Formats: sequence, structure tokens, C-alpha cells
Amino acid sequence: MPFDQFVPRSFSSGDVQAYAPKTSGVYGISSAREWIYIGATENINDSLVGHLQELGTQLMNLKPTGFVFEICDGSRRLSRQDRLVSEYEPICNRRLVPKS
Repeated sequence: MPFDQFVPRSFSSGDVQAYAPKTSGVYGISSAREWIYIGATENINDSLVGHLQELGTQLMNLKPTGFVFEICDGSRRLSRQDRLVSEYEPICNRRLVPKS
């Protein structure tokens, strides 16, 4: 099941401050070509601002352009994140499979 609010906002300080709530939920960060990361947090706004300040990370090196979010309580956050990661397969959430 996709994000409740699927229309992305610009992944910029201005749009994060204007549109991302300071509440519990899940969020997705994307580029024009792919999903980059899906996270779960107690404060969507703070987490997105934190990512914007992490220059040089794998996430920021992939040149994110948009974000979406969905408000949900703490008891549902991780299961919702797992479901969205399974559906969208964001590059920064992929687990490395050990070589045999």
C-alpha cells in the first residue's frame, strides 16, 4: 500500500520546514529516478532536516529531490516502514546479501 500522501514536496529546507510535521510517522525521500530512503521517526520534520545537514552521506550523494510522509503513531511506525520498504525497495534501505 503506497504512502497516504503521495505527491512529493521539494527536498529543501524551505519545504521541509513548511510542510513536514513535527510528529510521529514515516517518510520517504526520492530522486527523479528512484526511491532513496524510507524512515520511521518520532519527529518527521527533525529527521528530514537532519538528512539535509548530512552532506557527503550515501543518501545525499544520490541527489534527493523530493519527500513524502505519512503520520502514524509509534505502535505502527516500524511495521509501516517495513511494508513501504518492501514495496518501494529504496536504495539506502537495501540490505547487503552475504556472499556464499
